[in-house]
Amino acid sequence: MASVKERLSSARGQAFIGREEELESFARALAGDPQSPFVFSVVGPGGIGKSTLLRRLADRARATGRLLLELDGRFVSRDPADFERVAAPFLDVPGTVLFVDSFEHCQWLESWLWQRFLPRAADDTLVVLAGRQAPQPQWTADPAWAGLLHVRELQPFSEQQARSLLTTAQVLPELRERVLRFAGGNPLALSLAAAARVSDWSREDVWAPSADVLRTLLSGLIGEVPTAAHRRALEVAAQAHSTSEELLASVLPGEDAHVLFAWLRGLPFMESTHRGLHPHDAARETLAADLRWRAPNAYATMRQRLAEEYLRLLREAPEERVWTVTDELFYLFRDGEIVARTRTWSREDEVHDRPLHPDDLDVVLRMAEQTEGRASAELVRYWAQRQPQAFSVYRLVSTGRVVAFTARLALPAPADPQDVATDPVVAAAWAYTEATAPVRPGEHIGISRFTVYPERYQVPSRVIDLSSSRAQAESARARARAYGFAVWRDAEAWSARVKGSLTDTGARPRVGEHTYGVFGVDWRHVPVETWLRHFITATAVPAQAGPSGVSRTAFDQAVREALAHWRDAGAFAACALLRARLAADLDDPVEQLRALLRREVDELARDPRGTRAREALTAGYFSGAPTQEAAARRMGLPYGTYRRHLRQGLDLLCEALWQQELFGPR
Repeated sequence: MASVKERLSSARGQAFIGREEELESFARALAGDPQSPFVFSVVGPGGIGKSTLLRRLADRARATGRLLLELDGRFVSRDPADFERVAAPFLDVPGTVLFVDSFEHCQWLESWLWQRFLPRAADDTLVVLAGRQAPQPQWTADPAWAGLLHVRELQPFSEQQARSLLTTAQVLPELRERVLRFAGGNPLALSLAAAARVSDWSREDVWAPSADVLRTLLSGLIGEVPTAAHRRALEVAAQAHSTSEELLASVLPGEDAHVLFAWLRGLPFMESTHRGLHPHDAARETLAADLRWRAPNAYATMRQRLAEEYLRLLREAPEERVWTVTDELFYLFRDGEIVARTRTWSREDEVHDRPLHPDDLDVVLRMAEQTEGRASAELVRYWAQRQPQAFSVYRLVSTGRVVAFTARLALPAPADPQDVATDPVVAAAWAYTEATAPVRPGEHIGISRFTVYPERYQVPSRVIDLSSSRAQAESARARARAYGFAVWRDAEAWSARVKGSLTDTGARPRVGEHTYGVFGVDWRHVPVETWLRHFITATAVPAQAGPSGVSRTAFDQAVREALAHWRDAGAFAACALLRARLAADLDDPVEQLRALLRREVDELARDPRGTRAREALTAGYFSGAPTQEAAARRMGLPYGTYRRHLRQGLDLLCEALWQQELFGPR
């Protein structure tokens, strides 16, 4: 009868999946292949399967009759002498195999290990180290160790391997897709999810694991978290598409963002990119799921903090940074109904965009003719000559091949007769504005006129993701933009996708053999920030409460004028703001509107990030400071810093008052 140890080894062997290369390489070493490494270093994030692989390698070594020494780095003393005492047979008994799991917990022994301990090994011995950090570069680069050390970074399971694990674990077929979405290819996440009871599953499209499963999963993936501030930093990283030190400082005021970012960066499941830190998928989903279970209000609050920070960046970020902001905002709310219908987060066929270069024009024209016909290609040529800066060309990151292009036109009022006569789609957009709310001189409209990706024509893709992000960022920063329009050939499908975010104008202009749907939003009635808030929270964009009588630009100017005359009741009485709908029903318009301005400024301080904005407005307009320089001195701030807080305060105040102008008092 087999022993318990033999039965356990047999069960592990039957359940083991993947890692064929690691097993074969180790088997050759066990067989005495002189070309095989002496030290195998297995590296990877928590939950990737290092310990499982070590147990399987140990079973293989044991089956050959080798002596095994199995150590856990979490329980290794900091004194090298203690390590040497425990591992003494490795120095004396030929053929011994030394396994050290969780090596990151005794990483301080590394230099001693390479320099003092391993060179004294008995004949035919082998070493297997498993940890979250690779050996120090001086050992991997040392010619003396080049043929003796093999570093292997474990990767997540492929989709086929993950499905095989779930099949072996007898997970119900109808639940496997949910587990795969939650766990990705992380072996620990897959195993724990597979072990969950059917009662642990919700009826949602995304699995909601129980608290016990989450605690185990978090412990394996992350380990100990030093403080509550570190936990909040993890929660930011779990939700944000990318986490920078500046983002941490903005959403965790009062904490040492530099220390927290450095800690996050050192975690083995974090990847560093030029945009910040990204956690591996299983870690991200586990952190987010844990926060939703443990503190749903904190989860919502953190998401809202991040959203408001992204909305602020839309207007204030440097030009080279702003184009990524809406991408990050939409990612934050990727489980929202509207966002899920219109965007994709797959990194397959990842693309990057560049401005149109003259050398790209022939490729662009061929793509246009291939997908939309010769008539559309001629319109692409027309607009490329008129507005070349409106075009973006998309290339695959992997090969540099041009695969798509878009064009986002900006057309000033009044409409150019040549444009209207040439392009039926542009003519339809202008006709819609005339029939609803005409665009005034000095204002303009924006049209995402072309979105051509022949391999994925006008279906949600990374090209559409990036183009939409740029379009929304442009709308947020543009001055005097009256309307935004998007154009799709499959009007019915896109009408369903954008329902609640864009209005179907009903126009179906024809170009060549195809008709197109035109969808729009009036930015004067629904400011970009408001539109984005409704878009990401999957609620319908509010209908206009009635004509405001002024454009958003004119309204913002009226607010600034009213603030400038706030302390002089006589001058205030002549302000344009008193002619806005906001003041139409006031019994004493001058005094009540002055009180409203003061009250709305004070309201800004309800959000801690609005405190400085409130102080800047108060010092600049209500305190009697004769100049902005004097207001800055009164606050004890450099003039540039004061101006930044003042601009933020004006934007927040104008937005709050514009909402009341459109939809009535709070």
